[in-house]
Amino acid sequence: MNESRIQQVLMIEKEAQEIANAAIREAEQLPVQAEHDAQKLIEKARAEAQDEARKLVAAAQSEDASTKIQAEAEEKVKLIQKSSSGNIDRAVSFVVDRVAGKE
Repeated sequence: MNESRIQQVLMIEKEAQEIANAAIREAEQLPVQAEHDAQKLIEKARAEAQDEARKLVAAAQSEDASTKIQAEAEEKVKLIQKSSSGNIDRAVSFVVDRVAGKE
């Protein structure tokens, strides 16, 4: 029975050593895996930031274009109002002169 117990103890020690070796191998891989995961996160964050930057630039350019178009339209409206007010004054004078019999 003693020999049986010794064999059992040796077997348990062998299994314990295998488990310890496996744990050491796994522990050695953790920093490598962590670095790999961190690199993936950095790449993902960079891609998202670049996409967001593109969207912001596009929105800013669109806003600039809208502002420019609005300014041009307002300038055209002012020119039309200015030219039309002179025409209205002449038209009113013409009608008044006709009604008054001056022409």
